[in-house]
This record gives sequence, structure tokens and C-alpha cells, in this order.
Amino acid sequence: MDKKTIGIVGARGHTGAELITLIACHPALELAFVSSRGLAGQRVAEHSNAYRDELRYENLDPQQVAAKAADVVILALPNGKAAACVEALDAIAPDTLIVDLSADHRFDASWYYGLPELTRDAWRGERRISNPGCYATAIELSVAPLRDVLAAPPVCFGVSGYSGAGTTPSDKNDPEKLRDNLMPYALTGHVHEREASFRLGLPVEFMPHVAPHFRGLTVTSNLYLSREMKRDDVLARFRDAYGDEKLVRIVDEPPWVSRIVGQHYTELGGFALTADGRRVVVVATLDNLLKGAATQAMQNVNIASGLDEYLAIPM
Repeated sequence: MDKKTIGIVGARGHTGAELITLIACHPALELAFVSSRGLAGQRVAEHSNAYRDELRYENLDPQQVAAKAADVVILALPNGKAAACVEALDAIAPDTLIVDLSADHRFDASWYYGLPELTRDAWRGERRISNPGCYATAIELSVAPLRDVLAAPPVCFGVSGYSGAGTTPSDKNDPEKLRDNLMPYALTGHVHEREASFRLGLPVEFMPHVAPHFRGLTVTSNLYLSREMKRDDVLARFRDAYGDEKLVRIVDEPPWVSRIVGQHYTELGGFALTADGRRVVVVATLDNLLKGAATQAMQNVNIASGLDEYLAIPM
């Protein structure tokens, strides 16, 4: 199989490490470069058990990234930092497939929004792909099957492991401050609240929290219905929506974060209805570094490269 070259910008973070692991096992991709200011000069293999070659991290500016002329570039940068690389790639290597993991292009209609289970049929050959946020992925998958029968904005309570706060030191990724604690933050206007609202076409109310565990998140969504429904009716909608999806699993009981860590799929469960059948609670769990980031990026790279969507994604 002819291999496409792929590079990662911002590879020092947790998601970058997961991407390296997926690419190292991919039969159709070859890692061409990994850009990281903090790890420049060090061998990638020293930081990834899956990678075996001699490639070293480099500290590349946007023009140097574009000059590498890789077939695919994944931007794993903090929010607000993607523009310079995109501008350089547009100017120097416009045919490059770009997958942006930040929020910078999730509201840009000229970029394909890559949540394959909901947007796969909308891809029209775009070479600029915005990868959804981890919480937004869980919210959108939880709400979409019932979107047309909602009577009020979904109310979503989220809890994530502290890997979601990145590697830059802060209260939200300090294990000592999180010990025996649940830390609320950005209780209105969180970027994933705005993203899910924009993509679902309805207002979403979202309250995120950070917990002491490292990875994995849960979103519990309170959904008010415009008409009475039975649990079997709700389940039928979710099974119709996701029954053929390899990376979405419908379970009967509310799923647990501890069971999703290291897995590449989302679990949706609970489906508890009130006695009047006018409110249902749906629970979603996913690994924020995998289906919430790296795995979803790999789905998008595969789709845009004409490959099987699930190639190199462990099932």
C-alpha cells in the first residue's frame, strides 16, 4: 500500500501522543514530522512505545511546517493558535489535508465539521477539517436522535478527567488540588456549549467539571420532550441512529467512565424516563483523548484520504 505522509504540530500534549500511537500502527500513513517546541531534538520513540523509527521532534515555525509538504497535517494546538499554520499551508501547500483539533474552525462554514456519525454524509471533498471537541461530541451524540421532539434546551452536566485541561499547569490539571474534589468551571458560555448549540441548531446548557481521574468523560443530559414517549421509543431512535456505527455503542444501564478509558468508542445509556414520559436522561461516556480527539481525527483522515474510515482504529 502506498503510504501518505502525515505530520503533527503540537505533539507534546496528551492527544499528540495518542495520535503518534495510531499513526505508528497505520498501514497507509507514514509519520513525516512531529513539531514540538518543548521536546525538540528528542527521539519520538523515547516518548511512544508504539513508534520504532529514528524520527525526532522538531521546533518548526508555520512556514517550515508547510515546506515539509506532507500529505496530511494535524494541528494539535491550543485554541487560538491554528491560524498561522493554516495561512502558511494555504500559501505554500494548499492541497494539504488539514485536520484542526482546536476550536478555531468549528464555527467556520468553509471547513468540514468532522463528527462522522452525524456529518459523514455532508463531506464534499473538503481538505480543511475541524475536529469536534470532546464534550461537544458526547453532547451532540446524546441529543441528535431526539432533536426534533425536544420541548426545551438540553441541560448537560459534564465531568472530565484532568487530561482534558492539557499539559500547561493550572488548577484544572493539578492532581493535588483535585484530590477528593470536583472542580466546576466555565459554567456558562463554555466553548463546547457554543459548539454543540451551533451544530445541533438549538440552545444547549452545559456545566463542565474536572475530577481527579486522568482521562475519560461523562455527560448526563436532561432532555425535555414535546410529547410523551416510552422508553422503547427512545431506544428505537438511538438504535436507528447508531445501530450500524462501530464507534457508538448503545447500552442499557448508565455507562461508567472507568469502563471507557482506553477505548475508541462512545457509550450511550441510561435512557431513564420520568413517570409522565416527558423527560428522558441520557448518559454518554467517551475517552476524551481518543473518540474525543485522536480517534475522531483518524476517522476524518481516513475518510478524506479515501481509506476505510476505521483503518488502524482498534475495535
